[in-house]
Amino acid sequence: MIREIITYPTPPSVQYATDVRTFNEELFSLIEDMKDTIEANSLDGLAAFQIGSYYNVVVIKKEDGTFLELINPRLISNGGRVTTVEKTAYFPGLSANVTRYEKISVIYQDRESNQHSLRAEGDLSILLQRKIDYTFGSSFFNKLNKQEKKLFEKKLDFGSDIAISEACPTKFNRDYIVKAVNIAMIVMLVLLMASLFVSKETSEQLWSYQKYLFFATIVLNIIYFFYAQYEGKKFTSCTSCQIGNIIGTALISLIKIFAIMLISYLIM
Repeated sequence: MIREIITYPTPPSVQYATDVRTFNEELFSLIEDMKDTIEANSLDGLAAFQIGSYYNVVVIKKEDGTFLELINPRLISNGGRVTTVEKTAYFPGLSANVTRYEKISVIYQDRESNQHSLRAEGDLSILLQRKIDYTFGSSFFNKLNKQEKKLFEKKLDFGSDIAISEACPTKFNRDYIVKAVNIAMIVMLVLLMASLFVSKETSEQLWSYQKYLFFATIVLNIIYFFYAQYEGKKFTSCTSCQIGNIIGTALISLIKIFAIMLISYLIM
């Protein structure tokens, strides 16, 4: 029977999963329901907590289409660290960068209550850790670092990964180019003011520096104009407003530069 999967914001649980003590038809029926739910939702695995059961049971769908049943799984050793992009049915449509153990060893029981051990690495290791998390009433959210957790909270607000990438940021890399242009213009103004208090020979030397800065700022404005458009295409939800801002910023900057250069030519 296909069961409903618990999704956010409903908490999976606030308690530990209950270890299975009685291996009977109720348990076997639960496992079969987990398999049906995995198939119906095209999942790679499921913990009993995810369908509202408090039993410590995990079912994994293997690459060959068969299932690995883990009753009362326990992680007993680990090694290495790896960060991967994870998705889970609990947060449908969302993903996060999660750091986990690269290799693990797990002990568990089968339907006959026989004890087994399993060593896993790679994708299977990550999958097992994700599902065992649920047996502790947890999810990958609790594994996120501070920065990733802050980003994921924004994803929860938007309801999708795409919404985050589409949202207009308040800061862009192109802002650094604008900052460089502004610094260059300040230097040009300083040279202009200095020319009023120095000899003619020194003033001519300052004028040559002024010309270098002029051409440098022109080049920076050209770089800004084309790079800003490239960067803006990454955020299609606000492209229209960005184009006007880019053109306006570049135009105002050029007007200031030419004004400074004209005054410098007349004075220096």
